[in-house]
Amino acid sequence: MQRIIKPIMNFTGNEIHDISLQDAADLTKNYRNQFTVGVNYIKGEYFGKTALQSLLNQTNCVGARMYYGLKADQTQCLVIVGVDDSGNDLVNGIILDLGVPCPSSCSTSNDLNS
Repeated sequence: MQRIIKPIMNFTGNEIHDISLQDAADLTKNYRNQFTVGVNYIKGEYFGKTALQSLLNQTNCVGARMYYGLKADQTQCLVIVGVDDSGNDLVNGIILDLGVPCPSSCSTSNDLNS
């Protein structure tokens, strides 16, 4: 899989981000493989629809940016912020964290998490 990412000059909210399940599985497997057995790491996080819609429904918001964070206990987390049509973070608006981590709250085994 070769991914070419071009810089976006104007953000519209209609950008295409779809990839195949196989490509997604390869990406998540590459991530999981960087950890050794016994290392505590987060495979993913769940964010509820209401929280995500509140973020996306902000004035001037056309999408979201996810930042990787590290908590005091050294576990990874996602920080999600709205983005305007110039590509700027809406730092004075809603910012999400506190996703429900996997593990301990994961989907049944599938190509993305196993």
